[in-house]
Amino acid sequence: MKTLLILLFFFTCNALASTLHLSISANPSRLNPILSTDSSSSTVAKWIFNALVTYDKDANIIPELAESYTFLDDTTLIFKLRQDVKWSDGTPFSAKDVLFTYETITSPKIFTPYASSFMHILHVKMLDDFTVEVKYKYPYFKALDVWMMEILPEHLLKNEADLMTSKFNQNPRGTGPYTLSQFNISKDIVLAANPSYFIHKPTIDTMIFHYLPDPSSEFLMLKSHQLDVGTLSPLQLERQIDEDFRKHYTLYEEISHTFSYVGFNLKSEKFKDPRVREALSLAIDRQELVDILYFGHGKVCTGPFLPGTGAFNADVKAPKPDLPRAKALLKEAGYDENHPFEFELTTSANRTTAAQVLQYQLQKAGIVMKLRAVEWQAFLNTVVFPRKFDAVLIAWSLAINPDAYTLWHSESMRKGGFNFIGYENAEVDRLIKEAEKIVDQEKFDALYQEIFAKIVADNPYLFLVIPNEITAVNKEITPVSTSIIGVSHNLIDWIKP
Repeated sequence: MKTLLILLFFFTCNALASTLHLSISANPSRLNPILSTDSSSSTVAKWIFNALVTYDKDANIIPELAESYTFLDDTTLIFKLRQDVKWSDGTPFSAKDVLFTYETITSPKIFTPYASSFMHILHVKMLDDFTVEVKYKYPYFKALDVWMMEILPEHLLKNEADLMTSKFNQNPRGTGPYTLSQFNISKDIVLAANPSYFIHKPTIDTMIFHYLPDPSSEFLMLKSHQLDVGTLSPLQLERQIDEDFRKHYTLYEEISHTFSYVGFNLKSEKFKDPRVREALSLAIDRQELVDILYFGHGKVCTGPFLPGTGAFNADVKAPKPDLPRAKALLKEAGYDENHPFEFELTTSANRTTAAQVLQYQLQKAGIVMKLRAVEWQAFLNTVVFPRKFDAVLIAWSLAINPDAYTLWHSESMRKGGFNFIGYENAEVDRLIKEAEKIVDQEKFDALYQEIFAKIVADNPYLFLVIPNEITAVNKEITPVSTSIIGVSHNLIDWIKP
């Protein structure tokens, strides 16, 4: 009888357990937030770790690991930390972890593009186990945003000889709502609900990120109801879903926070001539890209900052295609039908269609573009970060509160930095540094709109498209709602029958 009761209890518990099925299109490189430079890593790591502050659904900054924050003056920020937080191994979270994370990010032994956000800090001090003082060198417009960087466990990493190659990067321990249960390269990633999560244990017990490098595989799994959340391409939305699909999923469509672009290697002689870059820009029909690739579900990208934010410059328009002018500029630069401008465009395997459309458009202007497609991790590790390319087709995230330094300041060309195209403009550098010390939002926005215009005028990128994000969510899951930061803003409260 006792055995029967135990079995009944076991099966009842398992019947009540719920699993959320999602997809991931590329292998995460490192599940360490200060070293994660690709979207796949960040997508998974955000459920394992927390930051001192975060965004609410309306993109307001609110405390997370911090209980509260206070500005004593223009340069002094005090964080009071929560005292009910534990790492997933049971060790209490404290100010030691905050100080350790800061010292690790700013260490010369660590190569991370996120270090640039912390260079404005004069010092970080522990006032006690749950109070941290951050002193800035000057008033800094992103004094709070900096602390959206997730915090690392000091007790697990303080004796690591080399964090860059640490086993922790693929077997992390965090404070987040989920813990890592399974992680193997090119296989599904499994997360388990953290029973001691300081807000509350997530209602859904398990998250499985199914490794689906081919978008068509994700779509097939959605159609067969094997995924609870997934993204649809505009083609799939317009032509390939049926009534059964719409009955099973709720569809959410919003402008995404990403833009696609062609980035030129500005250290290459091919792209040093501004006439060549302008000619390439005039040879591109961006609206055609929106129409062909996205069936109109997107908009032309006109520059580096998110539309609708104060940094966006609405006066800067995307250039209209002008093949005669493009050809004339190329001729001035020494190219013609007998000696055409040639270059190689390298991209990840999932962007080959876009690259082929660009190839066709450029051909009309007499430009010979060779195409090379590479698997995502190989693309990052052998092409982008070593800077071994003529040009790359890729995408960036568009931040709600942008920081131009990371992509556009010449200092970000250093190893591990995101200015891998080698963009240098002394006036842009000056304006970025000037803006960093401005806390008046109106003045800051005016400077960033000027930066926006100057970058676009230089044509370091071909700014292409901001696609819409189309998300399908299983209708059985509640409560789900859209927001400026996406549908997963309240995922720990989701209930799946």
